[in-house]
Amino acid sequence: MLLNWFEKTPFGVSRARFNPGDGAHSQAPAVATKPRAQMRIGIPKTLNLWSTHQFWIGFLEALGIAKIDFSSDTSEEQAREFGKGRGTVDCCYPVKCMSGHYGEFLARKPHRKIDVLLSPMIYSLPSYLHGHVAASLTCPRVMAAPENIKSGFQKEKDMFAEHGIRYATPFVALGDRPIVPKQLYEGLRDFIPGLTKAETKKAVEAGFHALDTFNANMRQKSREIIEQCVREDKPCLLVLARPYHMDPGIGHGIETDLQAYGYPVLWSQYLPTDPDMLEWLFGADIATGHIKSPLDISDVWPSSYSANTNEILWGAKVAARLPWIVCVVRLSSYECGMDQPSYSPVQQIIERSGTLFFSFQDLDSTKPAGSVKIRVETIAHYLQKHAGEIIQKKKIDNPNGFPLVRQHEDSKP
Repeated sequence: MLLNWFEKTPFGVSRARFNPGDGAHSQAPAVATKPRAQMRIGIPKTLNLWSTHQFWIGFLEALGIAKIDFSSDTSEEQAREFGKGRGTVDCCYPVKCMSGHYGEFLARKPHRKIDVLLSPMIYSLPSYLHGHVAASLTCPRVMAAPENIKSGFQKEKDMFAEHGIRYATPFVALGDRPIVPKQLYEGLRDFIPGLTKAETKKAVEAGFHALDTFNANMRQKSREIIEQCVREDKPCLLVLARPYHMDPGIGHGIETDLQAYGYPVLWSQYLPTDPDMLEWLFGADIATGHIKSPLDISDVWPSSYSANTNEILWGAKVAARLPWIVCVVRLSSYECGMDQPSYSPVQQIIERSGTLFFSFQDLDSTKPAGSVKIRVETIAHYLQKHAGEIIQKKKIDNPNGFPLVRQHEDSKP
């Protein structure tokens, strides 16, 4: 006889027979007692932590927590050793990989044991396109992943409780800065002893300062790469992908293989946004009223709600205009529902400018090393054969000269 999970109320309405609050897995966590300076917090290096990690480091350090550990990069060995039997129902490979990261923390030896596993549910992301797009939301699957993957470790018994680890999943909208202090205070006050609203606010400010500084430094590095390409008239590549494709276990290190051929690689998340560069790239479009600002993507993507998708589309526009970006490589996980609608627009934007475009849209758990190697060799062949002519053609299409070129020429004796 099957257990009936619902019962009828006196008014004929079905309700749950059991109170969810009665379950052991849903009990509120005990308030932390260990001093902050002695606490060790573990953060799984997955999904949107690849673009927000500096925020969490700055935030926790401002609260006096010095022991902050990240899990290792995703790998088949990690999943096999630590995540076996803990899988949940989800077709998204990057989400499924979280099981290995969680299991890695649980398997730690006593001297490196963590006290809290912090796996935030990030609803929205900080983005340089903020104010120029409708929103900067994350993928719903990715946002809900911590609650999804947690269930795989609580099927028979609560593995976190058995290892003396408290599990924190604060819901936070990092794309809406004013509300972050309230969200993190409510989400972490039971895990960080003595936490107050005032210090949470200051810690959030420290976290955003750390993230903003890191992003600015990365954009400066990208600018320096572009400057070098301009001076030497050499090509570079742009990767359009989600932040977690930087993880070698998710993106299979494809950009590293390409870089081994001597081509500098840029990532769309860290493209420079200096005013002189933006004016050169988009000034004509603004003057004609085609777009409202250099960071406006409404001309190619009206439904601008997803942070990662927005930045991928804007990166495609930059690649189409910047002569020294001669090739764009698009990375996407197998059957990614968020990425699929953008495949054609991105490809059309890039190829219409004469820029080479290659995509890896089927990245999943298997690593087809032979296939990836052949495709990387193909890209390298086309770059060697066509890079020079692509640069010259795109220069002709942008006849006003590049600011860096003018600065370099002005400095000559």
